[in-house]
Amino acid sequence: MSIHDLVSRMDANASSLEKVLDDILSSNLRENEAERPARLLEAMRHAILGGGKRLRPFLLMETARLFGAADEGALRAAAAVELLHGYSLVHDDLPAMDNDDLRRGKPTVHKAFDEATAILAGDALLTLAFDVLSDEATEPDPRLRIDLVRALSRAVGIGGMVGGQMLDLAAEGRFSSTEAALTEDKIAQLQAMKTGALLAASVEMGAILGEAKPEQRLALTHFGRTLGAAFQIADDLLDLESTAEVLGKAAGKDAGQGKATLPSLWGVEHARQHLSALVRHAEEALHDFGENADVLRATAHFVAERKS
Repeated sequence: MSIHDLVSRMDANASSLEKVLDDILSSNLRENEAERPARLLEAMRHAILGGGKRLRPFLLMETARLFGAADEGALRAAAAVELLHGYSLVHDDLPAMDNDDLRRGKPTVHKAFDEATAILAGDALLTLAFDVLSDEATEPDPRLRIDLVRALSRAVGIGGMVGGQMLDLAAEGRFSSTEAALTEDKIAQLQAMKTGALLAASVEMGAILGEAKPEQRLALTHFGRTLGAAFQIADDLLDLESTAEVLGKAAGKDAGQGKATLPSLWGVEHARQHLSALVRHAEEALHDFGENADVLRATAHFVAERKS
């Protein structure tokens, strides 16, 4: 599959997802809701709607499609992943965290509104993600719904994304006057938690919806984790070499904040070689799925070659 065809497929999926997200984030009250405060809802919509290629939801949908499970319920599960991803970005951008003013080419939520509203918007997006995921409209089988909730919560909690963010802050020297240099293994672990875990969970959730066999789920989990590692290295290279205009967010911040990254440790050329090796490993993990997994293979190349 060509990159052009892949991007067209991503755009079509993002368009379908946008409609679901727009409905989820409408002013219509759901059962047992008393009110949806207008400013809070506006901030949540600012954070979520109109947002790029939607890679994580796309991975969920394409993995589910391997098993003929890419239906409306899978689209709702993909929306839940995007709501959670949006929460993480809103909170990451706060002054107490990465202190960013630009996200996806527009002001971050705390800049467009205020810090208190941004915190609450992030909180609301996080809880709404699990509301959507636990709804029968997403998956009628309660066993699968529990598996989906577990996979996502494990990926983004203390042992995943949030824990990785804490390790990242510690690596900046936030909590100690003596900053210890991180080893290659520690950097890889930090990044696997902070960034890779949600990407891997997106693939795993597609496999859950498709009721994949244990060996299939294991292969797809390996693909997701390898893809997550590739995504982070590509992201770190973009931060080093691109511009804010191209990225739609601040560039060069990692070095400025003293963040530990593998490209900064290895050098750009070694990092690119490792990135290519990760793409090969990701493709190898999909061997048993044959041509049916061509979209996922193309996605691995897209992740490595993207410009923003």
